[in-house]
Amino acid sequence: MEQVYLYKKLKEKKVQCQNCAHYCVVSPKNRGICGVRENIDGKLFALNYGKAVACHIDPIEKKPLYHFLPGTYSLSIATVGCNFRCLNCQNWDISQSSKPNKPVLGDDLPPEEIVKMALKDKLPSISYTYTEPAIFSEYALDTMKLAKKAGLKNVWVTNGFWSKELFSLISPYLDAVNVDLKSFEDEFYVKVCGGRLQPVLDTLKKLKEKKIWTEITTLIIPTLNDKEETLTKIAKFIRNELGPDTPWHVTRFSADVSWQLKNLPDTSIETIKKAQEIGLKTGLKHVHTGNI
Repeated sequence: MEQVYLYKKLKEKKVQCQNCAHYCVVSPKNRGICGVRENIDGKLFALNYGKAVACHIDPIEKKPLYHFLPGTYSLSIATVGCNFRCLNCQNWDISQSSKPNKPVLGDDLPPEEIVKMALKDKLPSISYTYTEPAIFSEYALDTMKLAKKAGLKNVWVTNGFWSKELFSLISPYLDAVNVDLKSFEDEFYVKVCGGRLQPVLDTLKKLKEKKIWTEITTLIIPTLNDKEETLTKIAKFIRNELGPDTPWHVTRFSADVSWQLKNLPDTSIETIKKAQEIGLKTGLKHVHTGNI
C-alpha cells in the first residue's frame, strides 16, 4: 500500500483522485471507480502498490507494437484493477476482480526486483500492460525511473483515459505506448466502457506533441463499433492529428474470451480486411490486422 501521488484533500476527509480522467471524489472507507484506490482517514492510498498479479516475458509484437524494438521481448507486468469496465474485456478476471470492495490480490514484487529481472534476462524493455497501467501508476512510475537509469525502455499498453496531471508525471519516463482507441463515438465509451472519448483523444494528441512513439489499436466488435463511418473517423483522426506514419492495429473480437458480450458473433475476417482497406485509403501507411 502506498499513498497516491496525485490527489487533493477536500472537506469532511473526502479526497479527489487526480490520477485519471474520472477525477473521482472518494469518501472515507470508499474506493474510486478503479477499485484499487481507497480513502483511509482522509488520505488516498493505492492498495495495489508492489502487488503484481501478472509477470511474463512477451514478444513486443504482442502488445501490439510492430514498429518499436521489433523482434525483441519485453518483461510485462500488471496489477489488478481498471478505470474502465469494458464489456468486451478479455482480462476481466484481473481488471475487475477488486470491484467494488474486494481483496486486492497480487504477489509482492518491488520495482527494484522488476528491473533486476529484465536485466538478468537481457530484455530491452518493461511493459505495463494486461490491465490499465494508469491505475497502478505509482508502482509503474517508481519502476520506470529505475528502468531509465538502467538503460531500459518503458512501454504502456493503455486505454489513454488519463488526467493531465498523470501525463505530466509519467511522460518524461515513457518511451512507447499502444493506446486503445475503442471507437469514435462517445456513446460507445459511456455504454460499453464506462468512460468518455475526449480524454483519450487529448492523451493521444499530447503523446504526439511529446514525440512518444505511439501505436493505436481498435478492437472491432460487431454491431457496436464496426460501421464504416466510425472506422473512417478513427482513421482520419490518426492521419490528421497523429500523422500517417502512426500504426493502426485493427483486431478481431472473439466472444469466447469476452467478459459480457458472449451473445455477439466473432468479427468476420472480411470486416477486418475492410477496416484495413479504409485505413490505407485514408492515407495511413501502416495498418495491421490482428487476431485472424
